[in-house]
Amino acid sequence: MYNFISSLGFAWNGIRQCFSKESHFQVHAFFSVLTIGAGYFFELTENEWFVILISVAGVFAAELINTAIEILCNIVNREIHPEIKLVKDMAAGAVLVMAVSAVVCGAIIFIPKIILTISL
Repeated sequence: MYNFISSLGFAWNGIRQCFSKESHFQVHAFFSVLTIGAGYFFELTENEWFVILISVAGVFAAELINTAIEILCNIVNREIHPEIKLVKDMAAGAVLVMAVSAVVCGAIIFIPKIILTISL
């Protein structure tokens, strides 16, 4: 049980460090808070909440993995190296794919609700 609790502490430290040092993570956090606030305002269904929360978690997870890969690549080789650049670009691409997917899911859920609210 101690190892599990220690692992949670290490994981939380990684999240905290990423939030404090990575501006992209902070941007994701800002938009996540806005999205969750909008979800409460528009009274999302259980299934809509599921999609939103999975999307938010996916973006955070992708950003954490991307940051870890970038840090590791910088430790391995500080100089510009074509393969390391490719690895970093691919990791950033994974974040982009997840973020675009999250935006599309949010648009599918929120745009009809916004239109309905405006037309009332």
